[in-house]
Amino acid sequence: MVILYGMEDIMKFAILAPGHIAHSMAKTVSQIEKIECYAVASRDYGRAKEFANQWGFEKAYGSYQEMAEDPNVELVYIASPHSHHYEHAKLCLEHGKHVLVEKAFTVNAEQAEELVELSKKKGLLLAEAIWTRYMPSRKIIDDLLESQVIGKVTSLTANLGYILSHVERMQSPELAGGALLDLGVYPINFALMAFSGEVKQVHSTAIMSPRGVDWMNSITLTFADQKMAVLHSDMLAQTDRQGVISGDKGYLEVQNINNCEEIRVFNLNREMTACYKVPEQITGYEYEVLSCIRAIEEGKVECEEMPHSEILRVMRLMDEIRSQWN
Repeated sequence: MVILYGMEDIMKFAILAPGHIAHSMAKTVSQIEKIECYAVASRDYGRAKEFANQWGFEKAYGSYQEMAEDPNVELVYIASPHSHHYEHAKLCLEHGKHVLVEKAFTVNAEQAEELVELSKKKGLLLAEAIWTRYMPSRKIIDDLLESQVIGKVTSLTANLGYILSHVERMQSPELAGGALLDLGVYPINFALMAFSGEVKQVHSTAIMSPRGVDWMNSITLTFADQKMAVLHSDMLAQTDRQGVISGDKGYLEVQNINNCEEIRVFNLNREMTACYKVPEQITGYEYEVLSCIRAIEEGKVECEEMPHSEILRVMRLMDEIRSQWN
């Protein structure tokens, strides 16, 4: 599956930090026409070279600074741990690169605000790779809510849980570990995509690890327009990953809020009245990359699907949530 995209110029794409998730991105961009797999940077040159050979990247660098100084690099995907997103995104912006930052965007809102201001000052794209914001499933859900097939919507629930307690990055406070930044960001984004109104109140509790990261959490968002979202994320247990949006004429079930598989519509008798499949995809990451390309071509510093205002909204919410855990 090769995505054809109407660009006049080939965009030189670079990956910073060739870890697990970077392989999925490399698989994606290698199948997008007009994207050139140009450079990869690691703190270990051997690792960068191995990654470059595997995915057909032209350049391999043994430091992030070297890659940032390459004048040919245009768009950089930041795939390092959350704890380093701010530092690495700032490095790339200061060297004139457009940047796509893996979620969670930064550790806190203060870091995010500084990066947003820098991108505006430099006139460079700065985007967050929260893939669910860019996927076709989002429009399907938006259209169904707008059609009022389930009537007046008032509430939703969403959860995401994987057994990740064995992953050192998830357990480490120094690497901004815990369920919230890695997993909880998805239920939060799911809620904010469905309910666009102002969040009036936030209530959250968490079970903390001995090292001080959240193993699991529960979040309730109350919106100014009388809607409510009840959310959960968990790194000790496998959950059903389901999102349910409820109205006075029925409800929608979203199978897998992390990468939507299908959307089911139910009436008041709990009978399924419709089922929507999502389009075939490479990995799902292609939508965020194509959005970045469009924005860059149009001279924009943010993506329409996940504008800076929403990046900051999510980060400020997560700051408030963690403040409630002390």
